[in-house]
Amino acid sequence: MIRLALLRHGHTAWNRAGQIQGRSDIPLDAQARAELSGFALPSPWDQASLWSSPLSRAVETAELVARRAPQTAPHLTEMFWGDWEGKKGLELKADPKSGFRDIEQWGWDYRPPGGETPAEVWARIKPWLASLQRDTVAVCHIGIMRMILAQAYHWDFDGPAPFRIKRNRLFVVEVDGNSLTPWTEPVRLLKRDLA
Repeated sequence: MIRLALLRHGHTAWNRAGQIQGRSDIPLDAQARAELSGFALPSPWDQASLWSSPLSRAVETAELVARRAPQTAPHLTEMFWGDWEGKKGLELKADPKSGFRDIEQWGWDYRPPGGETPAEVWARIKPWLASLQRDTVAVCHIGIMRMILAQAYHWDFDGPAPFRIKRNRLFVVEVDGNSLTPWTEPVRLLKRDLA
């Protein structure tokens, strides 16, 4: 059994503006860099393998929190939102013709125009999960975390999510073959003494 701890990247200007990022390589903003510099991985996660999405906001989050460079895996790249990348979710939601749906009504086959379905994202994550050899921290994106946690909680994007993803917390899943078991409580990052 391997433990996988998922950490969401820090804020970007697009996050703060409510814009959909997807695969767009938007960097961390200055405030996120300052905040993340004040955190560290708690034990034993500071000794775990360190991976991240290849997008700069995830790589830099890993470097700031772990104080080392991560290995990167394209499998951990955020869900592709196609034509909606760069657009504001609230504006799409307000337009009944857009086809935009809240996550509670997605299902595994929901596809943004020109983008990926959750099922397709899960299909690319699965081989990476199967390749893990030891306890691992993966710095990635809310979409990637949603797919893994949805599988662990047996949630089909059909009603309220049984988890709430917050920043600066490790969401741990035990990986045993094809079985995923979530920890009920996330693990908080440590506050680093910057004095």
